[in-house]
Amino acid sequence: MTATRHFLLAAGGTGGHMLPAYALAAELIARGHRVALVSDDRGLKIPGAPADMETHVLPAGRVSGGPVGWLRAALAIRKGRRMAIDLIRDFDPAVVVGFGGYPSLPSLLAAGATKRPRVLHEQNAVLGRVNRMMAPRVDAVAVAYHNIQRFPAGHEAKLHITGNPVRDEIVAIRDDGFPPLPEDGIFRLLVVGGSLGATVLSEVVPAAIAMLPRALLDRLQVVQQCREDDIETVRGKYAELGVAAECAPYIRDFPERLRWAHMVIARAGASTVAELACAGRPAIFVPYPHAMDDHQTYNVVDLVQAGGAIAFQQPDFTAAEVAKHIQRMALEPGTLEEAAERAASCGLPNATRDLADLVESFAAPPMMDVIRVGATSRSASVASGVAATRTGDR
Repeated sequence: MTATRHFLLAAGGTGGHMLPAYALAAELIARGHRVALVSDDRGLKIPGAPADMETHVLPAGRVSGGPVGWLRAALAIRKGRRMAIDLIRDFDPAVVVGFGGYPSLPSLLAAGATKRPRVLHEQNAVLGRVNRMMAPRVDAVAVAYHNIQRFPAGHEAKLHITGNPVRDEIVAIRDDGFPPLPEDGIFRLLVVGGSLGATVLSEVVPAAIAMLPRALLDRLQVVQQCREDDIETVRGKYAELGVAAECAPYIRDFPERLRWAHMVIARAGASTVAELACAGRPAIFVPYPHAMDDHQTYNVVDLVQAGGAIAFQQPDFTAAEVAKHIQRMALEPGTLEEAAERAASCGLPNATRDLADLVESFAAPPMMDVIRVGATSRSASVASGVAATRTGDR
């Protein structure tokens, strides 16, 4: 009989935190384990959660807004920690995994208080505030990049490069390879910006395309994600140029569009960078200039250094520079294919599996779980009493 272990995941309320948590949950459930996830109301509204995963909402204040805001946050975190301790004693997880964001903090603190192993996963190339604070106190930190920034000195032995989990549909694109592009074939450009588009891309990309030679325009197809307010303007510009283009605020069939694309222009969020590297698609990145700790700039360092992408800071993202790069990539034989190979060399398609292996490695051996489950079924009150005697960081 295979022992089922319990794992508690805790993630902040954004897609960047939640989607890797969902991916790990699905993998652990597929391995026969039980998984519960803690977040806030916003996080649990993000689609994609495995059907067999328990979910819980705990209070966790955001540390901002001056002394009054800090006090409110501290009270909320303290309350969330107490509730998380009760949850841990009831659910009895073998490991608690944090994915960053303030909603993950109470569970991580509670895991320390109840002496549970703790693993962090950092999606960006700059350690986020909660992960930065907790890194010295946990058992392992899984990261997605070789060039990790703001990691506490003296704790490098805890680092494990697993990558960011990506969807199976994206991994399948990698297996299919780069789409052929004959000399007179259709050149397909995909433009994505954040979750709902970026105005700077809507302004610069059509202007750049207007500078391309007519022969390339006649071969060009564009799919562009735009903000609702920008869609009609962008459509009109492409229509004036005679360029085949689709514009939408959200690209629902993103994996298929990525499979179709020869080149991508995008922001540099962790999920986007991981997916493009895994799929092996050349890219022009425009890091969001107001991202916390400028993490999007660091997210693309590995890809740029490998030759699989080019990055422009937003002030340098001009129509002339973008047109020059598109033309060179599209018209010089072998350039796209070589960049695609270099991008793919940075991809980590086994990230979900490797993260699950790491998390499982900190769980008790299966036989110990059998003993613990048996003890719990005989006397839940005794188990709770034992757990209540555990102490740890507060």
